[in-house]
Amino acid sequence: QVQLVESGGGLAQAGGSLRLSCAASGRTFTDSHMGWFRQLPGKHRDFAEFIAGIGWNDGETRYADSVKGRFAISRDTGKNTGFLQMDNLKPEDTAIYYCAAQWGSLRMPTLPGWYDNWGQGTQVTVSS
Repeated sequence: QVQLVESGGGLAQAGGSLRLSCAASGRTFTDSHMGWFRQLPGKHRDFAEFIAGIGWNDGETRYADSVKGRFAISRDTGKNTGFLQMDNLKPEDTAIYYCAAQWGSLRMPTLPGWYDNWGQGTQVTVSS
């Protein structure tokens, strides 16, 4: 059974940084597309916003325009863990952040419904 566990969320000031981790168990994480999504207040997770992803087959990375240049996605194959480095945080980055994994697709999906496994989510709050 695949399990994803996020950590690293919390409170940050505008302009600050946080690093989220996503530890996978039950399957080799690097065989999957890994995505990071965020659920804005008042929205259901089914409508979570794709913010970053890394592909299993070519290491392609993709970012939402809203975080491009500020966030960086990576993963450590030896630790079966993915990361999201978030710099120059803004109050509008406040959300619940989820990591997700998708196996089998050739192209990295950006819609939450395509992903097979999800973590429990971690709250990120950015104060102005």
